[in-house]
Amino acid sequence: MRAPKFWNTDQGANVSANLLAPFVPVYSASDKICRAFISPKRVEVPIICVGNVTVGGGGKTPTALALARMMKDWGVTVHFLTRGYGGTAHGPLRVDAKQHNARKVGDEPILLARYAPTWLARKRPSGARLAIAAGAEAIIMDDGFQNPSLVKDVSLMVVDAAFGFGNERRLPAGPLREPVTRGLARADAVVLIGTDEGGLAAQLSGSGVPLLRAELTPSLQALKLRDCDVVAFAGIARPAKFFTTLEAIGCNIIRRVAFADHHRFTPNEIMTLVEQAGDQGAIPVTTEKDWVRLPLEARAMVKSVPVTLEWENPDAVERLIRPALGDGTHAGG
Repeated sequence: MRAPKFWNTDQGANVSANLLAPFVPVYSASDKICRAFISPKRVEVPIICVGNVTVGGGGKTPTALALARMMKDWGVTVHFLTRGYGGTAHGPLRVDAKQHNARKVGDEPILLARYAPTWLARKRPSGARLAIAAGAEAIIMDDGFQNPSLVKDVSLMVVDAAFGFGNERRLPAGPLREPVTRGLARADAVVLIGTDEGGLAAQLSGSGVPLLRAELTPSLQALKLRDCDVVAFAGIARPAKFFTTLEAIGCNIIRRVAFADHHRFTPNEIMTLVEQAGDQGAIPVTTEKDWVRLPLEARAMVKSVPVTLEWENPDAVERLIRPALGDGTHAGG
């Protein structure tokens, strides 16, 4: 779905949000029922959970990848565990970036699988057990903040500084999966990504939860697009973030096209964009997440723009994560 614009407006002045407010208890009840009937299971290796309290992209996947890179440098064998949102597979299965497509496993798992073994499982404990059997010494649970099926050793709540918590209302009146205070109560730290123009850091500091600052930076490959004319398209939660990244690189954006989050591109849609770019001597560009959802025959015609997450204070991240890894042993239960 495409995030409604009213999710990012003042909560006291929005008619649409007020009209949807009576449906909030329905969503809240389903969450409570889920938690009431699930007893979290502890597994033999540390679980590092990355998630957020809003729907849509906040930077969870780049955060998970950045943690994996850091832990790999420490000599830890890391596996990813994901639900595979947007895909048809239920798992448990190991994602193969060369064999699986986004229609089956979702887009994020393919990006994760390019870097480390990745397990897709709607029932997360099943996926965790397979990861451990395959040699995982630690598991990064992507988008698992609201999933109570596993005991987490560290839980990180990722927040996009530009968007924050939107209108601070719960689904469907706003973007919140749960109240911010409830999420903060379970978080070991908040990862605040991007420029904080709205004073969100000051707001969060009162919670007592440690704050880790980070930025999404274009890769060297993406920087090659500087001064190029581009036709930009994106099917992520907030396409404007992608367009801003291109402007920061120094691209001249001829046309911007926004699709719904996790949009499944058709060959006709892509060919239209490619032809429009060609007519204007421009390069068609999109995000990495969108690129893996393109039809195979279209990928060679579109440039992806990779970004990586850079920590403002890597030592603070290490002080948080290292103790959870212990001495390489982990008590099951």
